[in-house]
Amino acid sequence: MKPTPEKTVKLTMAQALVRHLANQFIEIDGQRTRLCGGGFAIFGHGNVTCLGEALYEYRDELPVWRGQNEQSMALAAIGYAKQKLRRRFMFATASAGPGTTNMLTAAGVAHTNRLPLLLLAGDTFQSRLPDPVLQQVEHFGDPTISVNDGFRAVSRYFDRITHPAQIIQSLPAAIQTLIDPADCGPAFIGLPQDVQGWTYDYPEVFFEERLHRVRRTSPDPLEIDDAIALLRTARRPLVIAGGGVQYSQATAELAAFASAFGLPVVETIAGRANLVVEHPLNCGPVGVTGSNSANALAAEADVIVAIGTRLQDFTTGSWTAFAPDARFININAARHDAGKHRALAVVGDAKRALLLMHEGLGDFQCPTAWTDKAKAERRAWDSYVAANIEPGNRPATYAQAVGAANRLCDVRDRVVAAAGGLPGEVAANWRTKSQGTVDIEFGFSCMGYEIAGAWGARIAQAEREPDNDTIVFTGDGSYMMMNSDIYSSVLSGKKLIIIVLDNGGFAVINKLQNNTGNASFNNLIADCKIVGEPFAVDFAAHARSMGAEAETIDGMADFDEAFARAKASERTYVISMKVDGIDGWTGEDHTWWEVGIPEVSNRPQVDAARQQASIDRQRQRKGV
Repeated sequence: MKPTPEKTVKLTMAQALVRHLANQFIEIDGQRTRLCGGGFAIFGHGNVTCLGEALYEYRDELPVWRGQNEQSMALAAIGYAKQKLRRRFMFATASAGPGTTNMLTAAGVAHTNRLPLLLLAGDTFQSRLPDPVLQQVEHFGDPTISVNDGFRAVSRYFDRITHPAQIIQSLPAAIQTLIDPADCGPAFIGLPQDVQGWTYDYPEVFFEERLHRVRRTSPDPLEIDDAIALLRTARRPLVIAGGGVQYSQATAELAAFASAFGLPVVETIAGRANLVVEHPLNCGPVGVTGSNSANALAAEADVIVAIGTRLQDFTTGSWTAFAPDARFININAARHDAGKHRALAVVGDAKRALLLMHEGLGDFQCPTAWTDKAKAERRAWDSYVAANIEPGNRPATYAQAVGAANRLCDVRDRVVAAAGGLPGEVAANWRTKSQGTVDIEFGFSCMGYEIAGAWGARIAQAEREPDNDTIVFTGDGSYMMMNSDIYSSVLSGKKLIIIVLDNGGFAVINKLQNNTGNASFNNLIADCKIVGEPFAVDFAAHARSMGAEAETIDGMADFDEAFARAKASERTYVISMKVDGIDGWTGEDHTWWEVGIPEVSNRPQVDAARQQASIDRQRQRKGV
């Protein structure tokens, strides 16, 4: 008997890619929705004629937003993925050459932070007949290399499609990478210009609708048993809650776990908003940009349960934040992160791990004295923050603006910050009103993420919570680096509230410069090479030129009314205010952070800073 021939459909490679992508679905909170939320595009000769043609046919199923800068539109896709807790993603597509390389930084952000981002980039001709083509970088000894190979270092999945049949294997593999909790990160697919338009008889089953679910890997029971046994020995236990708690949707389990056993919880920057401010065992942010309360507990803890964190140096104080003999239990979906720094590894889903440990701990209770100490430290930190955000008779500060916006915002409003001094100021002074409402991009510390990421977050937020605002904190330095998505937000009707805090340059790096004995140089506008007198940028006028409503205020006395106008506005609203970038920092205890300091210098201040660093380094945990 002759086999029935497989049904096929002749499509270009680009058409098949888009059609397959449009037929991928995911179930979220009982509702079926498309896995891909659409994408961001800047078209050029490398992606407009074929991929652009294919996307046009599916513009309703996969809405495409016009970007202003390739880096910022990929950052917007990252902001969307964060808001969606990695359960949906967006793509970013650019032409060949500089359009594509502009997305390298965003790929670094997604890779560092374990976030889904699909990059569809034009590439040179597979046939090579027209070579060298516009925007092609030639490698004399290896014609297979293009600038797209630069993405290998910042991609979880990388492929260059050299035959249209390859996407039958490659595209599903890329999608699995994007939704896998352990391997999540950017997927890069290079699309040579000629191959995009080549046809193939694709099997129709390739385009059948598929429903995906995010995998929840159960930890090994023996690893859970070992973790429970170790935690039972603790006299001073501590939980470090990272961003993975939110991606696992385990915030309720974390709160219940802490409450049941009296366990103090501290948060990483990515884990801010795991617990609301009212939770009695929420002991604040830990690490270099942390709180007195969290860091005091970290220094004494004997068993530390680190959940959903990669334990980067701002969390660990370059590994000086903890007692030398402290034992770690690392709960993480990724084996690489779970096994770090001599930890007892529990590889698996955070929600399932917390439930299993909760059940297995039985009648265990944290010693009352330690729980009481944690609560006392938290009360003392609350008192400090209350005073720190109070305007008083002093120049305006980051903390005051953060505190005022926090007081005035709605429960489900989202706050976005990145890089510079604002991650520390938001992390330390923001009081979480609702879980999952804080996005501080500090894994890759990417200046320029703020407005772009917030635009993507607002697109995501508008799908489920259209009446809530996305509030952006940005410094003048980051604003000058990347601000064009103010225009994007106005064009797309995705309102943002943007608070520009002008401290006269790259003030936080000036602070680091001074703290390591260096003279102020090339960071503050006043200390850089200029012709004539320095002058201030009129950020409000600039924002208005892009269609936003905007105003400049003189200080905190005007902040509340300006914020009320921003809340009432139907379009993006920018508030610009000068702040003290010299003395206006949150100054309480932060852990040490290791940076390179010259071993010899003509400045005695640098020599003194190096000597102090040598002393501080003695507290560093050794080994891995």
